[in-house]
Amino acid sequence: MQYPLPEIIGNPDLLVGREKEFDLFDRWISRIPDRLSKSRAILARRKSGKTAIVQRIFNRLWSENGQVIPFYINIQERNIWLPDFAVNYYRTFASQYISFLERDESRVRNLMTLEQIREYGLAKGISPMSDDADLLIKYYEKRTGFDMMWDTAASAPNRYAQLYDQRFLVIMDEFQNTGEYVYRDQECRTGQDKTIPGTWHDLSESKYAPILVTGSYIGWLINIIDTYLEAGRLKRTFLNPYLSPEDGLQAVYKYAESYREPLTNESAVQIARLCMSDPFFISCVIGSDYEEKDLTAEEGVVDTVHHEITFRKSEMQMTWGEYIELSLKRINTVNSKHILLHLSRHSDREWTPRELRDELGLDIGEKDIHKLLRVMVSADLICEGNSDMRYRGLTDGTLHLILRSRFEEEIATYQPNLKKTELYLKKNFHEELEKLRKEKKSLQGMISHLTGKMAEYQLATGFRSRKRFSPSRYFSDVRDDTRLNVTDVRMRVKFQRPDGREMEMDVLAESDCGRVLAVEVKKTRAPTGLTLTKDFMEKLGVYAAQHPGRKMLPAFFSTGGFTHEALEFCRENGIATAREISVV
Repeated sequence: MQYPLPEIIGNPDLLVGREKEFDLFDRWISRIPDRLSKSRAILARRKSGKTAIVQRIFNRLWSENGQVIPFYINIQERNIWLPDFAVNYYRTFASQYISFLERDESRVRNLMTLEQIREYGLAKGISPMSDDADLLIKYYEKRTGFDMMWDTAASAPNRYAQLYDQRFLVIMDEFQNTGEYVYRDQECRTGQDKTIPGTWHDLSESKYAPILVTGSYIGWLINIIDTYLEAGRLKRTFLNPYLSPEDGLQAVYKYAESYREPLTNESAVQIARLCMSDPFFISCVIGSDYEEKDLTAEEGVVDTVHHEITFRKSEMQMTWGEYIELSLKRINTVNSKHILLHLSRHSDREWTPRELRDELGLDIGEKDIHKLLRVMVSADLICEGNSDMRYRGLTDGTLHLILRSRFEEEIATYQPNLKKTELYLKKNFHEELEKLRKEKKSLQGMISHLTGKMAEYQLATGFRSRKRFSPSRYFSDVRDDTRLNVTDVRMRVKFQRPDGREMEMDVLAESDCGRVLAVEVKKTRAPTGLTLTKDFMEKLGVYAAQHPGRKMLPAFFSTGGFTHEALEFCRENGIATAREISVV
């Protein structure tokens, strides 16, 4: 797969899980050629993976070069003059369209100018492209016809799709910003045009070029959709920010490998649990700048997680702090914070204004409490219940931890019975890990299931954390079981045969005695056969010839086990074998 659009996640391998979501979107996209797919909106709070998903969708469609042409644009949180917005929108669309047609990745990363787009349209006989470029250049220079400029840019995907019987997917990331940051005044001081989202009132119904929009402020985006696009025009998909426990553990391994951060298989499980399988939370902990960070020990894991939650300059705190402060700017009072924290703590039930007043001993009336609750709903901090008078907290454990860290001490000034955050957050973390230890049996089952995906990571992590071990700790039928003192562990080591063909070793663990534990990993349900074991032996010989003076200790890990012939071959040739990894 190619990645013409640089993904915000960085290393593409860090996008973990989301099989259910991608399956949903794959089925939706598969119906676009037959004009059966309705426009959609992805709704989720910040740092929940929306951008990573839609950028991956773009790259997959671009790489497949099939019937659906992707167009992706991020609507940034910055003021922009309407003509500049129109030109940028059209340049992004035309450049990505041309890149798809010409299979030229560079045009996605380096947008073409209007003049270049015009010349391309003339050279290829695509008259609408040259006409559009001429119109945009003309009106931009004359400083007039701004509405015509914008209509030309916004309608381009649908117009081209109908004219040439093509299909486009129009992806607009952070769509709510279209109604907040576009100005008719060139200085962007007055003339804010909040009606820009209405541009897609009719375009959103296109079956030639359906749209996929995202938004980090759910209430804000829903209000825009309801106001300008009519509620039923965009099908809504609510994205859970949390991964499954298995995928969360997989994310820990992948982030640790990318950051080259040492941990153990046991501490990997602890990080996944305390971070609630939230990939952003996991990335903050693995990449934390905490000076005393030690992710190989339980106390080190607790301290690092606690640091990311409570230290005001940590990545976790600064990201969430910005979100919370923006959401609370209209109701930044102790009462509102107290209500918000309470609802977050008791998100398993609904509360009325009267119940909140009585429970929290608030010194304001029910009407004022109700007003605060309505504002919190619109700010995406709580949600409505089953009636107009009932409300509940979001079931977002990460948000609750941040709220506790930021507001508990302030609220305690007015409610002395509340406990100090710092001590009790750590206590809660230790209690959570104690639950984890009691669930050791189910935990081992989860890790064993994950081994099908993450065997290389688990083996490499085990080799690094143990450092001194005998090969029989992991493998059977070991000929040389002398204890290793590992100095370096690498994964997916590439090298070439003399004829230039590329080969790869899955895991290499080098010992200070000159021996190298070389592991082949196969993650299939079917037993590994004779052909694959012979291929590994050939690969081993090539690598050994290129590294004279090293003694190779071959080992083969296969989740599906081995055929009788393959197992006999391994024993005859001194290849140790395994099909399970014990990590706790």
